[in-house]
Amino acid sequence: MRISMGTVSSLRAALITGIVLSAPLSLTAIPAAAQSTQAQELIQKFGLREARQPVRNMPNWKVPGKVVVWQNQDRLPALRAAYPSITFDSVPDAASLPSALKGADVFIGYCIPAGVNSDHQLRWMMSLAVGVENCATSESLKRQKTLITNVKKLSGPEIAEHAIALMMALNRGLDGFIANQQRQVWDRSLLADQIWELEGRTVLVVGLGGIGREVASRAHGLGMNVIATRNSRREGPDYVRYVGLADELLELTRQADVVINTAPLTDKTNGMFNAEFFKAMQPHAYFISIGRGLSTNTDDLVAALRNGELGGAGLDVFDPEPLPADHPLWKQPRVIITPHMAFRSDKLRERVWTLVEESMRRYIDGDRMLNVVDLERGY
Repeated sequence: MRISMGTVSSLRAALITGIVLSAPLSLTAIPAAAQSTQAQELIQKFGLREARQPVRNMPNWKVPGKVVVWQNQDRLPALRAAYPSITFDSVPDAASLPSALKGADVFIGYCIPAGVNSDHQLRWMMSLAVGVENCATSESLKRQKTLITNVKKLSGPEIAEHAIALMMALNRGLDGFIANQQRQVWDRSLLADQIWELEGRTVLVVGLGGIGREVASRAHGLGMNVIATRNSRREGPDYVRYVGLADELLELTRQADVVINTAPLTDKTNGMFNAEFFKAMQPHAYFISIGRGLSTNTDDLVAALRNGELGGAGLDVFDPEPLPADHPLWKQPRVIITPHMAFRSDKLRERVWTLVEESMRRYIDGDRMLNVVDLERGY
């Protein structure tokens, strides 16, 4: 039976005034909730998009009876207090996930194959990460018509700062100076002819989404000439001089002193940074990758570095990952490697859980959800 939102309001009003209701609906046990100030600020700051239609219009929506949360046991008391009629369980590891998801309506966690490919009846999954490629290829989620949301845009500041840090470290030769420090060598001539001022230099941001905009904003603040590509349209913020479509990548790469990969992983972006791309780069240009590891053909990158087709690379994501200890990238000159941690900071976790709490409120109320993932597009 479908309950109108007017009926919902009446039921809640009855609860507040102490009237005992006999209708066997779990909805009557859900207290009214309001959007928090933190959620309002988060939505405004990051420009989080609402779905066009309220989730109550989805054929398989209902107030959840069981919600599974990936680890994060410290967050459960607040959720249980807010929604006492809902069962909230924490799952400690991937091995426990398939059994934990049995009977669950909602999973708040990651697109872990052990979970998303298991036999489940999930109505909604909220990814605590931006990347959802395992969800996009899950036949179980597609069969269930599971709603997928994620935390896109929230890690933009951290990842953008990391990308800029990698760029500046390469440009100032810090990789070489740190190596000299470890050998206790004082060498002021190192890379002196390769260090250039950033002002006026051109940076190409590949993938002008939430993270890409944060990168572009910071590069513009350094006085750089910012150009970008995006998949669907040419619109962009004022601080981006030119926005090209995906098929303009090579042409724009030839103009860039720095190329920063912030693109999501889709069928179209898988392996897009390949031999042809690296041959289009200027010999002094830097390649920064903080998008998805599979978007870069690692063998082609190593070959291009050895052939002098680019000036260096700052990498936070890889294929394969973790990067094997014997991989040639570890010892390749002018390469800075960080272990897929660009998203980390002292503020991100609180932002993520503010969104989790707001998304839970919206789902229970049947409202329009935030950060809905288009599984066909992969992001």
